[in-house]
This record gives sequence, structure tokens and C-alpha cells, in this order.
Amino acid sequence: MAEQKLFAGHAVRRLRRRGGLTQAAMAEMLDISASYLNLIERNQRPLSATLLLRLAEQFDFDPRSLSADEPGGGAAALRRRLADPMFGDLEVDRAEIDEWLAAAPATAEAFARVFDRLRAGGATATDEVDSIGLVRREIARWRNHFADLDAQAESLADELRLGAGDLYGAIAERLRTRHQLSIRILPVDVMPDRLRRLDLHARQLQLSEMLDPASRAFAAGYQLAQNEARTEIDALVKGAGFTDRVAERLYRRHLLSYFAAALMMPYARFLRACEATGYDVELLQRRFGAGFEQVAHRLTTLQRVGARGLPFFMMRIDRAGQVSKRYEGASAAPIVESDGRCPLWVLHAAFDRPGRLMRQLVALEDGTRWFTLARTVQPQGGRYGRITAEFAIGLGVAASLSGTLAVARGIDLSGEATPIGLGCRVCTRQDCPQRSAPPAGRAMLVNERERGLSPFSFAGD
Repeated sequence: MAEQKLFAGHAVRRLRRRGGLTQAAMAEMLDISASYLNLIERNQRPLSATLLLRLAEQFDFDPRSLSADEPGGGAAALRRRLADPMFGDLEVDRAEIDEWLAAAPATAEAFARVFDRLRAGGATATDEVDSIGLVRREIARWRNHFADLDAQAESLADELRLGAGDLYGAIAERLRTRHQLSIRILPVDVMPDRLRRLDLHARQLQLSEMLDPASRAFAAGYQLAQNEARTEIDALVKGAGFTDRVAERLYRRHLLSYFAAALMMPYARFLRACEATGYDVELLQRRFGAGFEQVAHRLTTLQRVGARGLPFFMMRIDRAGQVSKRYEGASAAPIVESDGRCPLWVLHAAFDRPGRLMRQLVALEDGTRWFTLARTVQPQGGRYGRITAEFAIGLGVAASLSGTLAVARGIDLSGEATPIGLGCRVCTRQDCPQRSAPPAGRAMLVNERERGLSPFSFAGD
């Protein structure tokens, strides 16, 4: 099979401009001619493996990030946007999108930004709330890795000599001695509708008795972040430049949670444990005294320069398929950003087997293959006789990188994978028996004399 050519002129140009270099200066650093670099930046020449290595060495970046930096998120992301009903009569095919990206990457990026901004403005009832969308984009810009917060949390964890056994106690003692805050566990009857509350008058962090040990440690770490990481978090929030007050607060909450998780699972120690255990999530839970969802989220953040982990993505959905969390990390997985999901993905089947870790090898229409895990979780605070929430957590990593995973043992990662799409309105797979709607922009074919596997037949490319 011929090796796929990598055209990433937009990413190379961005890298050069970020360093304030001329084409001649960058070409000299890479030991190529300025004219050849010009052709690469205009996507008229692909990046060779040798040149890719030189770029990584000279500019200290992760080569996997090239795909994540594609204009508009790449061809698959542009296809999803062009599947909107407003473009239904245009029938833009894959070849046109590929040509567009190669010939005019800047205009493709401009289209993506305008489209996303229009959608965020509330054009339809199904669009994301603008504040949440703004925060998601800012987190994605950082690839959910905040190096300064990680470094500070790791240093503090070392200072406190935190381990899974004494985690909560050590943080509680720090709050008491350094910040004159005590932690009080209150009965659920006293605090029936709250899990955590800061009472500054009593100098107490009040926690519900419904919280398990991992959640208590996280809540204590969250409070410590407010007291000791305020300067770094304020700088990150200011740098985001939000004009939306709700978005600013949501982003701050994410950063506080990030610090708490980094305190519980210090970067270097956590990465070593990941590599030693084959990213065994359940074993990592026990080793760091954390919950499944906490570990799953932490796996999406391992992008420290010189010490990167596998690029996982994570999603959290409810039984209706609605997404309440999604972190792409450095995975560049189209499945994360898609508004639709495929019922053939094991993530949806996880609700049928609560608490059981399920695995599945899937293949998307763009040819990418992903090894995915799914398991249900129940948020803290549920009580008998009341509504108990339940979510499914989906984790995934490129199949080509999943050979070292403990949970992938026994699976032929180059073998047959379940073909899934990004929602029926975007998916163009023919004869899918699970199809619930035809793809947008494709003419339906109705034949009264025959019926295929799917009730929706449509014209191909």
C-alpha cells in the first residue's frame, strides 16, 4: 500500500510565522532551499519523513499536531459543516474539499470560523449554547494541556508528599495550616442540594457525606486551587479574552478542576504509571485514589513537551446521546467535534451493562481507525427515591497507537473494525441497516419495486 502523502503547508507557515522567521531563514535551518519551502507552504509538495523529523527537532513540536492544525479542522470537519441543510443543493463532494484545502487553505479556515460563529449565535434550537462553545474552543486551542498549572500542581504534590493513601488528609491539612480553612463533612439532611459549599464566615469548606473518597479529595484540591493557583488561573482567563461573563466563569471552573486533577495525579508520576500499566484505567484509579471519569479526563491532558502520553479523546453522553463533556486533546478525532453520533458505537451500548468496561475497534468514513473504551458512571449525590443520573464515558485513541494498551490485548488492531459514522445526516455509508435519516445534500432514490437494507436510498458521490 502506498504511503499517504502529508500536505501541511498551512501548519508549516504558521510555525514559521510564530517564530518570526523568513522563508529563507527557516529553509536554512531545515537544510532545504527557500523555493522548496515555498512549494511546501503552498501545498504543492508533501512533507517527507526526514523533513518532518527536522521540523520536530528544530521547533520542538509534536508532529501529530499537524493534522490538528488543518484549516477548519481538516477535510472531515469541513464536510460536516457543508452537510448543513443550507448547503443541501450544492452537493459538494470530497474531491472538491480536498482541492479547496490544497489550493486555498486560508479561505477554508475563514469559512469554518464564520460558520462556527453563526452556529454559536443560536441559529437553530440544536446549536450549542454560545458560552459553552466559546470555552470548548479555548480548551481545544490549548489541547487541554496547561503546562504552568501542571508544573505548579506537581511541585505542590511533591511538597505535600501526596499519595493515594493520604491524599485527602494532606490537602485538608494544607488548607487548615496555610489558609485557616477547615473541612467539615455534613449530613445530607443538612446540605440536601449541595455537594460542596465554602462558608467564609465559619472558615469552612463544607462537603456532603454523599461524596466518596475520590470526590472528597477532588473537592479539597479544587479549593486549594482557588487559594494557591489564583495568579496562574487569572492569567489564563485574561488571556482567553472572553467578553462573555458566563464563558469566563465556566473556563475558570475548568482550570480549577484541571489543577485539582493534576494535584491528585501529578504529571510525571501519572505518565510513568500509564506507561508501566499499559494505560490500565481501573488500576490507575486505585493507584491514585481517583474516579473513572477523573482518570479518563486526565488521559486527555498528557501533552507535556518532551514527555507526551498517548493522545486520547474523551466524551460523556447521557442515554439520549446528548454530550455534556468532550475533550479532543491532541487526538484530532473527528468523532469528538461531531454533533451527531452513530448508534453502532459501543458508547451507546454501555448503558446496557452498567459499570462494565467495554471495548471496540471502529473505522470512520475518512479511513481513520480508533480503539475505543466505554463505561457508565454515576455522579455523586444520588439518593434512593430520587432521580439518579447516569452517563457513559467514551475514551479513544488512534488504533495505530493502541498496541501497548493492556485492554487491547487479544484484539487484532489491523483486523476488521466496526464501520461507524458521525451521525446519519453526515454519514454517506450505503446500505446501513441502522440508518435513521438520509445524508444531507444527497438526492433520495425511491423505488417502489425493491427495497435495500436501509429504507433510505440516496445518490452516491
